[in-house]
Amino acid sequence: MPRTPRRRNIAPPREDVLAAVMATVAERGLDGLTMAGLGREVGMSSGHLLYYFRTKDELLLQTWEWSEARLGTERRALLAGPGTARERLDAYIALYVPDGHHDPHWTLWLEVWNRSQGADDDARARQAAIEDAWHRDLTELLADGIARGEFRAVEAGRTATRLRALMDGFSVHVTVGIPGTGREQVLEQLRTYADETLTPPGAGTRATHVMPGF
Repeated sequence: MPRTPRRRNIAPPREDVLAAVMATVAERGLDGLTMAGLGREVGMSSGHLLYYFRTKDELLLQTWEWSEARLGTERRALLAGPGTARERLDAYIALYVPDGHHDPHWTLWLEVWNRSQGADDDARARQAAIEDAWHRDLTELLADGIARGEFRAVEAGRTATRLRALMDGFSVHVTVGIPGTGREQVLEQLRTYADETLTPPGAGTRATHVMPGF
């Protein structure tokens, strides 16, 4: 009697697993993400997931890298697109700031960095590479605006560091849902800061409306 061939536990494509992680975080938050639950979503055992990703920390980091790669493609396209340097800066800021409370990308960002104290050198270097890409693109954008005369003659790298620190702080507030710091309020604050910091002397600034709570 011929033997029945054993079913092989074929792993789904890596991107399917990472997309499932992101979807779970978006729907149920990090508390709703378990290896057993994720395994059921993608048709794998939790043991097989650990075989491919080793630890939950590594799974989260790879998901963040995957999400960042997609954002990076979008960011580079908008920075290379038409429009003034200021229009491209506003688009950069809009892409950077979370969509709202519990934004899954920013939820992952906070969790990965929260776990980074115990991470090895390789993981920390991968995290830093993501931050460096955002910083490098912003610095180049500011330098382009300065060269075109659209921005005042500031030191591009230092200004990029300060602007990103402000964006990071506001973005954390949006993600955790601090009252009075909705996405639109934060975007207006960041645009006002850009006006005050980058507008060349004598050019004037745009009229702004400061929302309650700021």
